[in-house]
Amino acid sequence: MKSYASSLVLHILSLVLLAASGVYAAMHGLWFCTAASAGVIAGIGISLYRMQTRQVQTMKRIVDCMKNNDLSQLACPAFSDRNMQMLAEDLSAALKTIRTHLNEEETKHQYYESLLNRVDTAVLVCCENGRMEWMNKAAQKLVGNCNILPEEISGALKNQQAVARLQSRPIPAELAVTATQIQLKGKTFWLVSLKNIHTALEQTEMEAWQKLIRVLTHEIMNSITPIISLADTLSERNMTDSADNFTGRQMQQGLQVIRRRSKSLLEFVENYRKLTRIAPPAKTDIDVHDFFNGLQQLFAGKPFLSFKLPDNLPRWKADRGQMEQVFINLIKNELEACEHTADASVCISVSATGKEWNFQVTDNGEGILPEVTERIFVPFFTTKSGGSGIGLAICKQIVLLHGGQISVESQPNKGSRFILSFPA
Repeated sequence: MKSYASSLVLHILSLVLLAASGVYAAMHGLWFCTAASAGVIAGIGISLYRMQTRQVQTMKRIVDCMKNNDLSQLACPAFSDRNMQMLAEDLSAALKTIRTHLNEEETKHQYYESLLNRVDTAVLVCCENGRMEWMNKAAQKLVGNCNILPEEISGALKNQQAVARLQSRPIPAELAVTATQIQLKGKTFWLVSLKNIHTALEQTEMEAWQKLIRVLTHEIMNSITPIISLADTLSERNMTDSADNFTGRQMQQGLQVIRRRSKSLLEFVENYRKLTRIAPPAKTDIDVHDFFNGLQQLFAGKPFLSFKLPDNLPRWKADRGQMEQVFINLIKNELEACEHTADASVCISVSATGKEWNFQVTDNGEGILPEVTERIFVPFFTTKSGGSGIGLAICKQIVLLHGGQISVESQPNKGSRFILSFPA
């Protein structure tokens, strides 16, 4: 490989000499020599053009590598000149530095993306108009693979609300919303973090009800028990002292009424104490088909009760006794809702993924009014004559103790659907 400097000097000297020779030949009428000099000069010019082209091609290869992010190439000098070699080495070192920097940035990007994908807090980046730019796996699970920020969250950001209620899920979710505005490339973006606090709110609500029930039952029972005892004592004495006295008989009847109503009230309070006595679940591996076969036998006299279970279901880890109590209560409610329906139908369907169990209890009965749906799991609340208002409250508490969620969807005169989900 020739030296660039020596080749350039040689070409320039050749041009000067040939130009002088051509001029001399033309002055003496040697036209053939003049033409030959002109032809050689043209050849030397073409050679100089090729030298420059080789330099340009070397630079173009480096630019193409940078444009295509192919930074693994090395710059090769077109000539063996020392300056050219140093230039090629500097260009190769620059490409290597850029490649190392980009690799470090890509490693950081993958590290932080992996870190954000592992946290249970949903994190997403969106434009001011709500268009999604990026979200982690927790956000994808929460809002789905949508391109636009859900209206509930967008409204919470505009109104500076701390909590947004997401209705577009089978089970509604209350989300704690935290947002920060950031500037990137001259554009404004929202960095939004979402935390599902639905389960925490339900747990807090249930604990508050339990505390209230414990206080109420304790105070009521402490007051009723002496009344029952006193009524029994006075009744016995009255029977002994004035068996034939009309006033005594009247008193006897009054004491019996006091005793009977006090015992009824005591039994009533005892029912509500069940809400505070649910033990932590003793989870075992349950064969789901066997579990629902047992329920089917329990309701054998109800032909419109059906079960939809896919084959090859995995084993379900839960407290069998508590789960039987949940489904018995739900099925009884559904059956009662279908009492006046001509073509009654109650169906239990099951689905399982690698992360979640999903159970649905559906009927085509009388349905539930919207204002009732919101309070259906509240302790003491009931729309049935003679109902205690603890059946569904117990169901919800058992589901929460299993780390699951329960909700209801209903339309008047069209039926209801209870949805239960549990982590796998």
